[in-house]
Amino acid sequence: MELCLGTVQFGMDYGILGQKKPSIEDALSWMDYATQNGVYAIDSAKAYGDAEFVVGEFLKKKTIPRDHLFISTKLRPNILDEAAASDYERIIEEEIKSQLQALHTDYVDAYMFHSARYALDNAKLEAIKRVSEKGYARKCGVSIYEPEEAYACFDSGSVDFIQAPYSIFDRRMKISGVIDKAGAVGCEMHTRSAFIQGLIIMEEEQAPEFLSGAKPIVKRISQLCREEGVGRVQMAMQYVKREASISRLVFGVDSLKQLKEDIDMFHEDVSEDIFRRFEKEFADIKADIVMPSLWKR
Repeated sequence: MELCLGTVQFGMDYGILGQKKPSIEDALSWMDYATQNGVYAIDSAKAYGDAEFVVGEFLKKKTIPRDHLFISTKLRPNILDEAAASDYERIIEEEIKSQLQALHTDYVDAYMFHSARYALDNAKLEAIKRVSEKGYARKCGVSIYEPEEAYACFDSGSVDFIQAPYSIFDRRMKISGVIDKAGAVGCEMHTRSAFIQGLIIMEEEQAPEFLSGAKPIVKRISQLCREEGVGRVQMAMQYVKREASISRLVFGVDSLKQLKEDIDMFHEDVSEDIFRRFEKEFADIKADIVMPSLWKR
């Protein structure tokens, strides 16, 4: 498994605590550091504000050969909702052409629907595959939320890439068999939300009011990590890293210091006994706490 630098925070204010997006100079320096220190994948999306433009400015610098990088991005959410099926391919092609221009590249390594429900529509999946096969993308798929969406992708015959949430507190993709199935069918899988937008690494008093139910969980995470002598970033990353069928862990950062720490922690191993203890302690966390898509801010 490798790391993939997420860029939502490069293009918009993002995070539980309302973090502000960095300057373009900072974002470029972080991508420089990441790609010079073993992080060769970058994930973006049309919906991430200016993120594709920022990534494009980085690619334009050519500080690392394009074929050494894995660039993934996503269409605008809901873009095909009002379209006729006969127009799907044209709309997707127009979108990806515009996005490639912003990214300063002539192809992406993975192109995804950002609307997870499109995973359940074979006509849409076939359209994104046809567009990708024109040379615009090496792989295509869907950024999903639910196991049934992943299985629909596997069954479609059109998808060879998915991105899904997975963390020590949101284990649905493992329990449902999605992770193992992805490996078995040859579908590349990246996962996001290992830190649940930073919730895992917060102190109890930092949890916002709309996540007041998470406060005792955050407190308990901190206690267990101190008892086991393991950092919370290290624990969160290493839990995901155990899965051989996950190709990359998508993570975001708010500073160069955090980026350096995350890269270091990714290479620090954690005992299986610690993971078993965490799994037992946090077996029944409510979905509206561990799934950002369900948060009511």
